[in-house]
Amino acid sequence: MRLRTILATLTAGLAAATTLTAAGPANAYPATNPATNPATSNACSPAVSLDGFSDALDKTTFDGTFVGNFSALALDGDGSLAALSDRSSLFDLDAKTLAPTSVVPLTDESGAALDSEGLAIDRDGTRLITSETEPSIRRYSRDGRILDRLPVPSSLLVAPAGRATSNQTFEGLTLLPGGRTLLASMEYAISGDSTGIVRFQTWRRQHGRFALAAQYAYRTDSGLGVPEVQALSDGRLLVLERGFTTGVGNTVRLYLADPRHATDTGGVANLTGQDGVRLVKKTLLADIVNCPSLGATAKQPQPNPLLDNIEGMVITGRAKGRLEVLLVSDDNQNAAQTTRFYRLRVRA
Repeated sequence: MRLRTILATLTAGLAAATTLTAAGPANAYPATNPATNPATSNACSPAVSLDGFSDALDKTTFDGTFVGNFSALALDGDGSLAALSDRSSLFDLDAKTLAPTSVVPLTDESGAALDSEGLAIDRDGTRLITSETEPSIRRYSRDGRILDRLPVPSSLLVAPAGRATSNQTFEGLTLLPGGRTLLASMEYAISGDSTGIVRFQTWRRQHGRFALAAQYAYRTDSGLGVPEVQALSDGRLLVLERGFTTGVGNTVRLYLADPRHATDTGGVANLTGQDGVRLVKKTLLADIVNCPSLGATAKQPQPNPLLDNIEGMVITGRAKGRLEVLLVSDDNQNAAQTTRFYRLRVRA
């Protein structure tokens, strides 16, 4: 969902590009302060450390397309990064330098633009992409052709067709281990459910196509929504929760969640915290406000200048027992916001 800030004065400017020199995606974003030792002093919490950030792509263009509005990240089979813009563009990025190498426009079946929010790359290289408009999930070829469209439960459709609110639907998307199950996270609650209880819908691959499967309920912190989920190798999830308060800034928290023993809520009409419904268990890994700022600057009020509208997340690898996780912020093509990549190490 686009989180816009109304300011009396908007100041435009280009963020200075960060030098990116390391050899792989997990090491491509050094700390802005080179004297800082990430291994010893970059802790956000006991479970999470910040290795660095990069503003290199902020307010840039590639092949005539604005580079930004990033809502999701995914790792491709060749090791490159895919970055999804919510303005109907899908970029390939060089994992070492972040430099865009290609961009593909996306449309729906009628040629109209998408509010493209969630991204997962299937084992055959096809792109699974959500749109918040209906909501929908479509399968695209590498060159942007629509291959298929997945079914969506009627209750999760935007009103009046369903009970969801426009711009508050499918934000996160991830393939579970083995690639047979796809999971999409709603950003906010649907009508009839208690505020803060969001639904996670899954699809199971059957005969080469994804069919509707189990659904789970997840409770967010007060005032926050879910912009992204990523599956771990054991079936647990990394879940981003995010919110915005005008004049204060963003709240972004990273949770470890376990849906493996949660109730299938597909047949539960209204989720109101009733007995007998086991929610997805979650454990706070880090509140990003507690990360070191590493010299970052903010263009609008933030409780930590490192923060922005963080919306995309991908697990890029594992080293020394920790997950290597990449985050990206959605600048909404707004002069008061920044396209920023963050490199985290997460002990899950």
